[in-house]
Amino acid sequence: MPIRAVLWDIDDTIFDYANADRIGMRQHLELEGLPEAYASVDVALDAWKALSVRHWARMTAGETDFRGQRRDRVREFLSRDLEDAEAEAWFGRHAAHYEAAWALFPDVLPVLDLLAHDYRHGILSNANADHQHRKLTTLGVRDRFESMVCAVELGIAKPEAGAFHAACETLALEPHEVAYVGNEPDIDAAGAVAAGLTGIWLDRQGTGGRADLVTITGLDQLPGLLAGDTRFGAPDTFG
Repeated sequence: MPIRAVLWDIDDTIFDYANADRIGMRQHLELEGLPEAYASVDVALDAWKALSVRHWARMTAGETDFRGQRRDRVREFLSRDLEDAEAEAWFGRHAAHYEAAWALFPDVLPVLDLLAHDYRHGILSNANADHQHRKLTTLGVRDRFESMVCAVELGIAKPEAGAFHAACETLALEPHEVAYVGNEPDIDAAGAVAAGLTGIWLDRQGTGGRADLVTITGLDQLPGLLAGDTRFGAPDTFG
């Protein structure tokens, strides 16, 4: 049966999270001052990124909640035992700069336009629904997606099969009728495949090294892939 819908990851797939986060934190540190633990702003930015990945993983594993992982990131980044209100205030000042830098990747709108008439579209994110809804609304694309499932509210996260299945259920489609596009090879693409969907790894950096996955390096390649073009490693029966 052909693919009837595309489920999308958000951060670093359609939304340029890494760039917005780095710009926002750089501007934030210009005002707040560089913590003594870091030799340079670039070192601090790398540390913030690593902390974000680790504490986000703790949240998806159920070890903390959305606001808790934010507070924990701030405390560890600053090496200070802050009260909750202090940590949240510091993060809030950073968030103002981060949100001012929000942007879609340039290839997103053209591809959504090309696919609009032939495929239904939904979101599956390992984040908080309110935050992601506001993000997509601010970026002007929330109405492009008829459904949105987020791990925080669902209680399970990618790459668990149940997360993918829940997103398919919101579209009233079977997993084999749905493709999933995401920037993480294991959490997104391989997780989708294991759950019975067609998983597509969006490898924007051209990292490579995953011959087991259907891979694209830009969303401009997606329409041809969904239409059955095999140049990108898809089997002949794809689509």
